[in-house]
Amino acid sequence: MRQDPLTEDPEGVRVRKIDLDPKKDELPTGRKHNLELTIASWVFVCLFALLIGRVVFINVFEAEDLRNNINNTKADSNTANVIRGDIRTLGGTVLATTLVDENGNQTRSYPYDNVFAHVVGYATNGKAGLEAEENYDLLTSHSSLLQQIRAQESGEKVTGDRVIVTLDEKLQQTAYYALGSYRGAVVVMEPDSGKILAMVSKPDFNPNTIGVEWENLVSDSSSSVLLNRATQGLYPPGSTFKMLTALAYLRAHPSDYQDFLWNCEGALTQGDVRITCYGDQVHGQEDLATAFSNSCNTAFAQIGLELDNQEFRELAQEFLFNHSLPTGMQHSQSVFSLEKDSSEGEQMTTAIGQGDTLVTPLHMALITSAIANGGIMMRPYYVDHIESNDGSIVKQYDPEIYKKLLTPDEAGVLVQYMAKTAESGTAAALSGNGYTVAGKTGSAEYEKDGVTGTHSWFCGFAQTSEPHIAIAVIAEDGGTGSSTAVPIAKQIFDTFFYG
Repeated sequence: MRQDPLTEDPEGVRVRKIDLDPKKDELPTGRKHNLELTIASWVFVCLFALLIGRVVFINVFEAEDLRNNINNTKADSNTANVIRGDIRTLGGTVLATTLVDENGNQTRSYPYDNVFAHVVGYATNGKAGLEAEENYDLLTSHSSLLQQIRAQESGEKVTGDRVIVTLDEKLQQTAYYALGSYRGAVVVMEPDSGKILAMVSKPDFNPNTIGVEWENLVSDSSSSVLLNRATQGLYPPGSTFKMLTALAYLRAHPSDYQDFLWNCEGALTQGDVRITCYGDQVHGQEDLATAFSNSCNTAFAQIGLELDNQEFRELAQEFLFNHSLPTGMQHSQSVFSLEKDSSEGEQMTTAIGQGDTLVTPLHMALITSAIANGGIMMRPYYVDHIESNDGSIVKQYDPEIYKKLLTPDEAGVLVQYMAKTAESGTAAALSGNGYTVAGKTGSAEYEKDGVTGTHSWFCGFAQTSEPHIAIAVIAEDGGTGSSTAVPIAKQIFDTFFYG
């Protein structure tokens, strides 16, 4: 409907004429068709822009993950033209190399046999460890153009890029032999950078003979030899979890946590659940620091009863329980199952690292490192840089902050408690060695198929004034943390500081 300008009727009254013909308001057919084309064009442009944006995002932010994804077999097609590159340490020590005989037959060789088995991995019968994570780079050559031309003219293959890792062969060997015949794992890392310096898992295998032994290895489900226990093994954390329980108490009592007092009588019963201190020890009167250093189960069980379940769960999940860790290495998610309506028994057992709580050794190393690093968790990494076969740097990896998880004050309080543990508490064997240590022991009880046992834990770092390395050790069925895990950690600390 369209209104015309004012007009005057025969009687002199000014009126507005109204045209009731709707067809006069319609756009001409040509203009209407053009409008539809314009709208369709803009929709197409927007969709195209979104598509381009997604492609750019993938190529910039996700390209490396996609290239090294174990399901991406594109890189394997390069084996027709490229000899798999070396994996070496920063000092030039070869951890994996490809040997080529006079007939051109290739054999992947691991000079250290079992020592680096799980972390370096294997490239026969599939791939694992760094051999899987860095598969694309190992089968990509950035050799000089002249070298590639010569290789092409002679019908030879070019050598793939070298992966230079953060692993330290001395620390790796020390950790490997210190763990001895125990099943379990050791993780050693730099708290302020995230560099993984050593990673051991036992039982282990020899990657040089994995092709021959493959059927036996995969059929032996009882020992799970191929499982990297450092990243995939799930264990009750035992008293090492008291680092987080203590933090939860600090946050619930920011102004009066120093007033905490507990009279340990060796046992605490709530309902049908009875918590005892290890070995039925009676610790007597304790504050929060001494309860931590003595690893007093009854004190921390009482704290568990006082904490808000939901807030405790949120803290645990903030520290990556029930979440993936910030690493490309294949790993398991740690488990924290306390719910808002969980029973008092579950509250007590969770607070002392028992119940249904499960954690990987790598995860405990990250938590320990965050405390040592003033509350900042660094993203763990294994590769320092990628270089071509002639030594030119292709890509450099630098330390990267993952997340700030504690305030400096909170971290400082936990460092004090952990230092006291290593000075006069359950990890006192680490005192008086010429370096300062802060740590927490754990004796994690478990039951499987009607059989009970105790895993031995230690998590800690040195030096406390400037933390150089952090360590997580678990020895399956090793008993108390002080009896087995602490001596293993001491050997690693000694190697780091004294060689």
